[in-house]
Amino acid sequence: MSKVVIVTGASQGIGAEIVKGFRNLDYRIVANSRSIKPSEDPDILHVPGDIGDPAVAQRVVSEAIARFGRIDTLVNNAGIFIPKPFTEFTVEDYQAIMNVNMAGFFHITKLAIAEMEKQKSGHVVTITGSIDNGTSHGGNGLAAMTKGGLNAVTRVLAIEYAKKGIRVNAVAPGVTNTPMHRVEDHEMLSGVHPLGRMGDPSEIASAVLFLESAGFVTGEIVHVDGGSHAGQ
Repeated sequence: MSKVVIVTGASQGIGAEIVKGFRNLDYRIVANSRSIKPSEDPDILHVPGDIGDPAVAQRVVSEAIARFGRIDTLVNNAGIFIPKPFTEFTVEDYQAIMNVNMAGFFHITKLAIAEMEKQKSGHVVTITGSIDNGTSHGGNGLAAMTKGGLNAVTRVLAIEYAKKGIRVNAVAPGVTNTPMHRVEDHEMLSGVHPLGRMGDPSEIASAVLFLESAGFVTGEIVHVDGGSHAGQ
């Protein structure tokens, strides 16, 4: 029986590469994002909507079960980044980031884990970020608050659900070449990594697929950041 994976933030960039990687492994896929378009592939179910909305999270999980009968893996990829000096963030900025980065994790993860408990197996992978150490560039305050929190809850949930056969891991990318970043900023962004370049979405997807295959790994934060976590 083919396994089933839910991928949030699946329409472009890292999410689209993750979908491609799992499909190459013959997984059936439930793909979510605000702008997701229907697929002609019968093994890819697209469920549009804001993953920060609990009703959307419920619909993603319900439709996954209705169509494919199970959930083996959840990839929490949806996230937004708003770069500003901390004192310039608005309440609207805060609410937007908390909605996608935190509520978007919370609502669907608890629903997916509840389904995984029924089959006594499963895997949750969250795309966090290698931004929980300060840099002179600044602007990472709200992102670090959410991504650092997601790194922490990854470890907590890994222990909480280990005896139920459910693994919980994270991938922490550096700055990755996606539509989120303007082309004119690429040279500057490349310079924040010791390796001197931005990451490619396929490199982040490869780390997710590694964790999927690494059955003895849980509670791990895999940094795919050109060495940034080691220092600059």
